[in-house]
Amino acid sequence: MKMTDENNDKASSITLDDVQNLVKKKDEIEEQIKAYYNVLEDQGVGVQGPLVDVEGFPRADVDVYVVRTARHNISCLQNDHKDIMVEIEEALHRLHAREKAKHRHDEVEAQAEFVEQEVTLPSPFARVDAVTDGSPAWRAGLQVSDEIIEFGSVNTGNFQNLQNIASVVQHSEGKSLSVAVIRNGQRTQMSLTPQRWSGRGLLGYFPIFLPLSTESR
Repeated sequence: MKMTDENNDKASSITLDDVQNLVKKKDEIEEQIKAYYNVLEDQGVGVQGPLVDVEGFPRADVDVYVVRTARHNISCLQNDHKDIMVEIEEALHRLHAREKAKHRHDEVEAQAEFVEQEVTLPSPFARVDAVTDGSPAWRAGLQVSDEIIEFGSVNTGNFQNLQNIASVVQHSEGKSLSVAVIRNGQRTQMSLTPQRWSGRGLLGYFPIFLPLSTESR
């Protein structure tokens, strides 16, 4: 159980930066290996060529110490390269697993939020039938087919008829009103300020009464 928790912690903590840092280390190791191969090439030998002559003495045409050091370092770096490649593969796997889990979590949260909204949204008491361009309602963002669930102090619980809305508007000229509507199945909040404009009334939109007994959500 402890090992599983540790693996989960690793998977959740890995980031793209971690992977990029590992790749950077891999590139550095490859550059070092290449540099030591260049040393061997300059000496005229490879990684396996003999360093003694036919009589068993160190070759006079190469720097034996330099060649041996380069060969040793190449061997060590090749092992480091194998290890770093394994780390990169594991890191990519954990990163992919984390992103997949995050995507699945986001989908579940989005679905839960949608269901919650569907369950908790109150029944609308009026629907916007028309909005005049340039009017206070238009500037507030009200749209045709928006279903009103809150208009200032008027809500589903206390709404009786459209006169309730008219009364709030008459007493709120020049004051910002909080308006909530259902749009595309989701609650949308906005601020609407009743005021004089070039058209009729203080709002510039036309609501239709929705009988609560026939509208359910």
